[in-house]
Amino acid sequence: MTVPNTPAEPDPLSTAPDELTSEPRAGTVLTRLRAELRIALPIGFGCLLLGLLMGALWYWLAPEVPLVVQGNSVLYVDPEGEQSAGAVGTFVLLGIAFGLVTALVAFLLTRRRGGGIAMAVALGLGGVGGSLIAVWLGEKLGPTSNIIGHAKQVGEGHTFYENLTLPAHGALLAWPIAAMVLLLALTATFGKREEHPEPQWVGPLPPADDGSGNPWAPQPSEPPAEGDQAPSHTESGR
Repeated sequence: MTVPNTPAEPDPLSTAPDELTSEPRAGTVLTRLRAELRIALPIGFGCLLLGLLMGALWYWLAPEVPLVVQGNSVLYVDPEGEQSAGAVGTFVLLGIAFGLVTALVAFLLTRRRGGGIAMAVALGLGGVGGSLIAVWLGEKLGPTSNIIGHAKQVGEGHTFYENLTLPAHGALLAWPIAAMVLLLALTATFGKREEHPEPQWVGPLPPADDGSGNPWAPQPSEPPAEGDQAPSHTESGR
């Protein structure tokens, strides 16, 4: 005989679903990491290739610093000129432009599937590497760094140009900083949003069993403590 009010099966709402308590598996993490690396590696390699283009543009756009040979000395034609500062400024502007372009392209290519932290790391490291390649190529394309030998070749009273160099090493960070700022802004504004799971309602737990076999039976009230007396419903006569 079945005890009245006894549930035949446990309440499905009395226990939380397994999805709320399960932890991510190592295989899922590795799969996601591989997917992010497949996106990040081409972006980093593309930044390195763009460093060659940046170096060529830097050599083409940077102002030249003219020098003149007078006796045994090599002097600046314009001692108060700002050509050297202009070369650094040109490199910084090119770095900012390349950083913005690479961040925008990387975001558009990975907007739907998401690049994750690997894409940001690839943009940062690729920006630094591309800037180093640009400096190397610009110096190679520019005049020789052997100023004394070059002065002897041109001779007395002739003008030649100083080698292209980047004395301010902080300019190397213009590319990665610009890329990170734009990537953060685009991700915060137009990035892929994580889908929140639907709320799960967990029902009340059944009451404890009192030993009678019926978990839904009312629980006995606790006896009054010693010293407490039950209130009397009758008044004593006077």
